[in-house]
Amino acid sequence: MSNEKIKKHPLGTMLMTEGNPVKLILLFSVPMLVGNLFQQVYNLVDSLIVGRYVGADALAAIGATNSVTFLFFALCNGIGTGGSIITSQHFGRKDDAAVKSCIVNTGYIMLAFPLMVGITAFFLTEPVLMLLKTPAEIMADAVGYMKIMCIGILFVSLYNYASSMLRALGDSKTPLFFLIFSCILNTVLDLIFVCVLKLSVRGAGIATVISQFVSGITCLGFALLTNDYFSFSKNDLKFNKEITVSVIKLGVPLSLQFSLIAISCMALQEVVNSFGKTTMAAFAATSRIEQIIHQPYQTLGAALSTFTGQNYGARKMDRVREGYRKSVLIMVIFSLIMFPVMQITSEGILSLFVEERAVIEMGARALRITSIFYMMLGMIYVVRGVLNGLGDSVFALINGIVEVIGRFTVPIYLVTIPFIGMWGIWWSVGIVWSMAGITAVMRYLVYRKKVLRTVEM
Repeated sequence: MSNEKIKKHPLGTMLMTEGNPVKLILLFSVPMLVGNLFQQVYNLVDSLIVGRYVGADALAAIGATNSVTFLFFALCNGIGTGGSIITSQHFGRKDDAAVKSCIVNTGYIMLAFPLMVGITAFFLTEPVLMLLKTPAEIMADAVGYMKIMCIGILFVSLYNYASSMLRALGDSKTPLFFLIFSCILNTVLDLIFVCVLKLSVRGAGIATVISQFVSGITCLGFALLTNDYFSFSKNDLKFNKEITVSVIKLGVPLSLQFSLIAISCMALQEVVNSFGKTTMAAFAATSRIEQIIHQPYQTLGAALSTFTGQNYGARKMDRVREGYRKSVLIMVIFSLIMFPVMQITSEGILSLFVEERAVIEMGARALRITSIFYMMLGMIYVVRGVLNGLGDSVFALINGIVEVIGRFTVPIYLVTIPFIGMWGIWWSVGIVWSMAGITAVMRYLVYRKKVLRTVEM
């Protein structure tokens, strides 16, 4: 391993072991939040254009693939997340050689793993959608869209790899610029493929894959040209067994966590499908909206993960605790703001996606139900962020198992209660958030004591 030291941190990187924790977390979060919102625009534009110009059936077809797509992408994203956490810990220790080795070896894993997942997913698409009881009239569109997304798994992983490595170094601004460009490109391509070439949902999938490829290759290329941590000697490019094992040891449980959550979402999707196309379209639309609601929580959790990883690497546990407490306060304030917004404006928001009145009314009521539980959703992300930063691989599995148990049992029971019926779908979403949030807090209280004992030794 090279012993060369980085004399000056590259532009954009942020060492978070000194200074006001709240200011650092917010400075890191804002560009990443904007980036995450732009990333969600990929899906939103697909839904808006497909829903408006093709129809509710096409929107339902895309919605039917959400949980399956999440499953396949989750298998890859966990490895990237694990690599970024290990990288941030070494960055906090100011071990530049180890940082470079982490970037390189995570890259090797992120090249091989998505290829295997993508090929496997391509051939499993139709059987999985059949298993979920996807209605026959939308099956062809759902399969076509899903197979295109499987081909794009490597491209999505390419961007996630580049951005996660940069964020581990405290740089949340660089990935944003390339996402903005690719989002604009995605919108233009959507209009061409769907509205002009009449390729329906397949056109939306092609547009998304091309846009993800552009954002991934340009972001990684820029990092290689401008960031000294991405400037490698032959020694840096060597396979490092110790670091690779560390990345896999943390990344695989995270992949399993994301996969278990995806499987639980597939179980919920099967319940949704049993209520017909109107419910499927409403669920697809509300899921897209909730993906936006997730972004501030997810961004806060990711920022806290980087903050925690760097400070844990520097053995500054007092800053870790302060970052956690202040992040909880930020989350609570945001939740209290979003609750009345969803209660009052849900119908207007739904009307952006579909014109069918039945779908709008159903989706609006659904959003009013799930917004009750936003605070519990926020706790999941905040606690997950700090535990991931500390390298707690066990929590990932615990969290995934809790969500699987919840989504396999709660909705099936609730929808059978006469006065609840199909609304049990959305009540179950909030209940599962609560189950996972409470479990996360309990795990944090236990694991924090374990880490403190280790650091003090």
